[in-house]
Amino acid sequence: MAGEVSDPVDYAALADFRHALRMFLVFSERRAAEQGLTAQQHQALLAIRGAPAGQVTIGYVAERLVIKPHSASGLIERLEALGLVARSISESDRRQALIGLTPRACELLEQLSATHREELLRLRPMFTALLTRLD
Repeated sequence: MAGEVSDPVDYAALADFRHALRMFLVFSERRAAEQGLTAQQHQALLAIRGAPAGQVTIGYVAERLVIKPHSASGLIERLEALGLVARSISESDRRQALIGLTPRACELLEQLSATHREELLRLRPMFTALLTRLD
């Protein structure tokens, strides 16, 4: 059967890959905390920054973070209280609020993204080797 895992070597490769992902996530959580953010707040800021301009809604953030809309709403409220996001009314649908980053959030995100990019480049050989083991 395609995709079947039965060899202990396959389990070891999957375990090593999960471990490597977790190590990167711990790195990310620590860097976010150094900037006064939770990992989820950092992820939300990154999702907002990476989205097409003028198209970020609560629903979009919920989808990108794989959380419920009411959880995304609370997250955006907390980011707004921190002065990291601002809401505006959509020109095309006045019932819809659009979410954008503040200049302060852009600065924080720039610092975090540079650090994360460096770490990913450092880890690339390891991730490549781990993915190759899964072939």
